Amino acid sequence: MATSRRHDSVSLREVAQRAGVSPQTVSRVANGSDLVRPDTAERVRAAMRELGYRPNYAARALKHGRFNNVGVILFNTTQTGNMRILSGIGAAAARHGYAVTLLTLDGGCNGRADGTDGNADGVTNSVLDDEAAPSLTPAQALARMRTLPIDGVIIALERRPADFGPFRPTDRLPVVLIAEGPLPGCVTVDADQAGCSAQAVDLLLREGHRTVHHIAGPAFSCSSNERERAWREELERRGIPVPAPLRGDWSADSGYDAGLELARDPDCTAVYASNDQMAYGCMLAMRASGRRVPEDVSVIGVDDSLTAVVPRLDLDTMRMPFDAIGERAFTMVMRACEGETLRADARTALPVELVRRGSTGPAPR
Repeated sequence: MATSRRHDSVSLREVAQRAGVSPQTVSRVANGSDLVRPDTAERVRAAMRELGYRPNYAARALKHGRFNNVGVILFNTTQTGNMRILSGIGAAAARHGYAVTLLTLDGGCNGRADGTDGNADGVTNSVLDDEAAPSLTPAQALARMRTLPIDGVIIALERRPADFGPFRPTDRLPVVLIAEGPLPGCVTVDADQAGCSAQAVDLLLREGHRTVHHIAGPAFSCSSNERERAWREELERRGIPVPAPLRGDWSADSGYDAGLELARDPDCTAVYASNDQMAYGCMLAMRASGRRVPEDVSVIGVDDSLTAVVPRLDLDTMRMPFDAIGERAFTMVMRACEGETLRADARTALPVELVRRGSTGPAPR
């Protein structure tokens, strides 16, 4: 195995000689062209890795008018949904030969966008550290992104920022928002939050429950507010009394506290929580209070995030397509970067999936 060298000391010709192809073939592989046979492209990428070659993005931009780099703006990378969305963006970017530059609004940057060591097919996913500006708004972050070598931006609006009213994407930099839409002048991608709540409520009502109690997430969360709104509207549409919702902070402890309160209400037989951690905490509180799940109380959550951490999980959930959201957002911004005109108010709402594991059932008689 040859010793890796600095990328600026390795030429296309050297890579071509190592791979046994022409420099033009190497250039096509480096630029993500589909005109090279898969086995030949893999041989070229192997030669690139052996020699330590990386594409020269500045030269590529001068030649093609693009950097093959997409910016991603998140509030943080600690929430399950954000991490999974970022994973979907990174995986799609790697497949298409793009890099990802990450900017977090809370000032923290945690890891690579695709969950790898940062090297996928010769493309490095770069991470922008923003510790100097921990209180950036999305509009300010977008202004900063415009100064970087990127072709387009994906913004995940976990919260509705104060500057959202006057915020509009720029014509010179394609922007896709991960947010419940439609939003004026914005291309949006998200899960079907309203459909999620409607499906969960319908499941419980069809099981004979008189109403459905709700544990909402934090008030700043756009997705939590949309799920709460849809829960309330679904009950009102059917003429069913709407119980006062309880509010948690996404944590299992907050769900446990809410569950203890609901367990004291003998009329509470069905609970819909805005995420799985709160739903699981509620389920444990019900059982600790002597109420059986699902015989006495049915509980359902949202996101399907606990399967890797809770053994023998028996919680029903509405599975969120986080990875698919990230992949779809990247695909849309890439199409715009490559010259396709997207409808300004285009909205994509991806369906959620009901997963039954045993925590919901018929209402007690």
